[in-house]
Amino acid sequence: MERKVIFRITFLQQGQVYEVFARHVSPGALLGFVEVEELLFGERSQVVVDPSEDRLKSEFDGVRRFYVPMHAVVRIDEVEKQGVPRIREPADGKQNISHFPVPIYTPGGGDGKS
Repeated sequence: MERKVIFRITFLQQGQVYEVFARHVSPGALLGFVEVEELLFGERSQVVVDPSEDRLKSEFDGVRRFYVPMHAVVRIDEVEKQGVPRIREPADGKQNISHFPVPIYTPGGGDGKS
C-alpha cells in the first residue's frame, strides 16, 4: 500500500506566520521560490470551526499551486497526520517584521559589472 506523504509548510507573510498542509512541495521552476501544491484542509463536518482555517480556505480557494519566496520559509516538515492549518502572530509578539533583502542570484558574478 502506497503511503500518502503530507508536508507541513510554515512561512511568513505580511507579518504573520502561516502554517499549511500539502501533498507536494518542491523547489519550483521560479528561481528562489518553493512550490506548494495540493493544499489539504479539514473536513467541514467538524462542530467547532477555526476562524483562521476558514480564512486560509477562502484565501487559497481555487489555488492549485502557489510559490513562497525561499527567504520567507521558516520550516518544511514531513508529518504522519494532517493537522489544522492556521494563521498566527509571531511567537515574540512583534508585528513589525520585515525581511532583510538578500540577493539569491546576481547576474554577472555579483561584482556589479555585467
